Amino acid sequence: MSDWLHVHRGQAPLVVALPHGGTELGGVEDRFVSPWLARRDADWWIAELYEFIRELGATTVTTKVSRSIIDVNRDPSGASLYPGQATTNLCPVTTFDGDPLYRGFDPEADEIAWRRKSFFNPYHAALAAEIARLREVHSAVVLYDAHSIRSRIPRQFEGELPQFNLGTNGGMTCDPALEASLTQVCAASGLSFVANGRFKGGWTTRHYGAPEAGIHAVQMELAMRGYMDEPAEPDETNWPGALHPQPAIAPTLRALIGACLDFAEGR
Repeated sequence: MSDWLHVHRGQAPLVVALPHGGTELGGVEDRFVSPWLARRDADWWIAELYEFIRELGATTVTTKVSRSIIDVNRDPSGASLYPGQATTNLCPVTTFDGDPLYRGFDPEADEIAWRRKSFFNPYHAALAAEIARLREVHSAVVLYDAHSIRSRIPRQFEGELPQFNLGTNGGMTCDPALEASLTQVCAASGLSFVANGRFKGGWTTRHYGAPEAGIHAVQMELAMRGYMDEPAEPDETNWPGALHPQPAIAPTLRALIGACLDFAEGR
């Protein structure tokens, strides 16, 4: 596909998107306050955490480009997905904590347009193509948008984020039966969870979710403490923390993916 965008094709009716695990900075490292800061908000270890899905026949779409270059899960028009709440935009100029990313000028309109053409558009063209390919042979396809985030980011949410954060845009992006099944899996884990809490699903979930057309989209945002070392104050000496050899949430992730496959295959 390319050196920054990778598609692994499976035949099962499940597409797993991994949009924020990348750390490449597009050759503009010197414009950031620091490369470390520009990489801090990545979904660390997310590809390793979900590596098991390939053995189940899932399709994956992965980008290596840092979300600090462009966030492929934001509305390309620039409209906020969470009006009135602190968030980052299509080409972020601050970190999740509000720290400035750039040492000089922020990206202007022409550069944002170039980044969108170079990264956002190809990523979504690949994602749309895989969904369409599978929809041709399956009556239902699930798009599972895989994310993770630090457990505590005061600027974005109060207190500690639940371990599992399911987003379906208030039930609009998937069949209620799928949402209920995923919620039951989270409840059975004994760990904290919420459906459509702080994270209701980003642009990907909202754009592709069309239950009436057989495309059921969900977002799962994981609090990082469940699978990696997470210091209270991340800095250049301790971040990213190490991936746990046997993450406590791993059995639940397998059950969540299994529930998606069960739903799509009519079991």
